[in-house]
Amino acid sequence: MNSSRTTSNKDLKNHVYTILKERLIDCVYPPDSMLNEAQLASDLNLSRTPVREAISRLEMDGFIKIIPKKGIYVTNIDFHDVIQIFQTRLEVEPIALRLAAPNLPIEELINFRNKFQADAPNIRNSFRLDTAMHLFIIEHCGNKYIIDMMRKLFDDNTRVIIASKQNETNIHDARQEHLDILNALIDTNSKLAEQLMRTHIETCRRAALDYFYSKPAYSSPNSEQYKQELAKIDFE
Repeated sequence: MNSSRTTSNKDLKNHVYTILKERLIDCVYPPDSMLNEAQLASDLNLSRTPVREAISRLEMDGFIKIIPKKGIYVTNIDFHDVIQIFQTRLEVEPIALRLAAPNLPIEELINFRNKFQADAPNIRNSFRLDTAMHLFIIEHCGNKYIIDMMRKLFDDNTRVIIASKQNETNIHDARQEHLDILNALIDTNSKLAEQLMRTHIETCRRAALDYFYSKPAYSSPNSEQYKQELAKIDFE
């Protein structure tokens, strides 16, 4: 097998996956909508094979669900998803900040401060700047398990924020909250930064819950993965 061709095919598959994932996170394909594999391939000017493989990966990620004889369903975001996302953020993100504080490069903190002090970017770039700052802090915490978990969580968090803020006339401007956190970190006051982070996440949580409160009630998923793990144990 030609190794360069294999690499090229792998790169193409990853490229298609990345494009579709970004569109799902950005709600270009809105929650609760249906997708068509042939149409996606046509839009990307590609064959259906890399699109099909990307769809399979995205289903494993939980962004979509393939419904036999119906099509590709973009998974919805419900009230309980929002509760769990912000419950995790409130518990984990301040800890990540505390761990990261001694490792954060001052020049990068100042760079983020300058960006938040500049004129407000358009709505999507504002979301990206918000996410970038949070991930910058998390990725310096030194704990790969926290980092991996929070990267996945922020994919879902971004979907929640975009889906709940389609009405751009009613968006909470969190720039000052970000600036306060950054200034506390620049001043090496990590305790204050941690408190400010909790307050900021709580504000975001209330805004999201206000939007999703009217969504359909949560029903517990039928997950029995723990039984699979128990079955692997030899108790004798």
